[in-house]
Amino acid sequence: MANAYAISLHRASVPLMTRVLLVSCYELGHQPFAIASPWAQLEEAGFDVHGIDASLDPVDDGSIAGAGLIAISVPMHTALRLGVEIARRARRVNPSAHICLYGLYASLNADALLGSVADSVIGGEFEAALVELAGKLACEDAESARGRIDVLERLPFVRPRRDRLPPLKRYAHLIGPEPDEVRQVGYAEASRGCLHQCLHCPITPVYGGRFFVVPREVVLADIEQQIAAGARHITFGDPDFFNGIRHSMAIAQAVHASHPEITFDITVKVEHILKHKGRLAELARLGCIFLVSAIESLSDRVLEELEKGHTGADAHEAVRLTREAGIALRPSFVAFTPWTTMSDFIDICDFVLRDLVDHVDPIQLAVRLLIPPGSAILRHDRPRPWLGALDAEAFGYKWEHPDPRMDRLHAQVIAIVEDATRSRSDGAATIEAVRRAAYETAGLALPGAATAMRVRRFVPKLSEPWFCCAEPNLAQVHQVQ
Repeated sequence: MANAYAISLHRASVPLMTRVLLVSCYELGHQPFAIASPWAQLEEAGFDVHGIDASLDPVDDGSIAGAGLIAISVPMHTALRLGVEIARRARRVNPSAHICLYGLYASLNADALLGSVADSVIGGEFEAALVELAGKLACEDAESARGRIDVLERLPFVRPRRDRLPPLKRYAHLIGPEPDEVRQVGYAEASRGCLHQCLHCPITPVYGGRFFVVPREVVLADIEQQIAAGARHITFGDPDFFNGIRHSMAIAQAVHASHPEITFDITVKVEHILKHKGRLAELARLGCIFLVSAIESLSDRVLEELEKGHTGADAHEAVRLTREAGIALRPSFVAFTPWTTMSDFIDICDFVLRDLVDHVDPIQLAVRLLIPPGSAILRHDRPRPWLGALDAEAFGYKWEHPDPRMDRLHAQVIAIVEDATRSRSDGAATIEAVRRAAYETAGLALPGAATAMRVRRFVPKLSEPWFCCAEPNLAQVHQVQ
């Protein structure tokens, strides 16, 4: 297992000519933290490091051929699909290189990746593990470098190396806080892992309810360098900003004290919005203009199956509380699950059009539950007559809804949203079209004029709408366009 000792050991003993290629495949439109952070630690340990963000630039054969270690970051399913293709090409171009895949989806799919795609897989806290891996290879200890490495302990951090990554202007931008305003966006992580264990979340089987804070001075230094590079908004990528609420709030307070003009967004569980509702007004004062929350469903049955820790009524209350505080709530949904009924889906559509029409990107209504091999959904001994075989190429289990109408509706929703994306249609009109399709599939008359339900208001948002890990369909289409 990687440890702090490995870093100091390798700094003294590893040849400087050892070259590491770090590849990011997709980090939701952000400048990739998952290669910026290990880049700094690998260079500190004496390695020659190069990095490529494959979501923006091609991974050229020359970069592959010159590397002894090729480490590919795959924190989500879309990144994994792209990362595997890069790994296979790297194997052809540079057969002697050690190929490592690291991140949540590398860990979940370790059995399928090891041997056929990768020489090693790293899950959990990855920076020091990559340093140790590079050290073994530099010392010609390739055999012990093979296999699966899971690191669940707090490790040293240094300020990420961002100056050799593409500039922030090439990444997602903020539309807001005013309708005619556009801001460059930075990205930071104040903590990793999560205290909670929602069954569909990829973090659960990897971290098992643990989380680790990133030292305040490291987070602030990372934010400072991004502000110096032009960022005027920061996305905090913590799975739940309130997991370590005193730590996270102290960071937000420090950023506001130094840069009161900077805005930010966070991710918070519904139950934490309710538990810490007294903090919402302070967050707004510090510059939080929107927060993402995984509502997922309004059905108590679905929420119970996913072990979300909140109810449909709690979701409505979270919307009310954030609105009163002056923070826009941008929910994510898992709109199609084996337990979602036609009535449940219609409830989501009605809810969005009535209360959150400009808070929700239409793609959220196309999200279908993804079940990778390591999913916590598979840990319980529950009847799963809907579960099919593992699709090795898709890195997920097939499943069919007990109500065939739901699978037909899902295909229709995908088509509606894809067409709307290509034609750049208004989001509210697209959601109305999805709602209409749901009512028609259910054999129900559309009640009243949907346009009368919606209250339009400007809501700040990022230009990259995909912030949920699910089946890749639209995510992959969007990413490669």
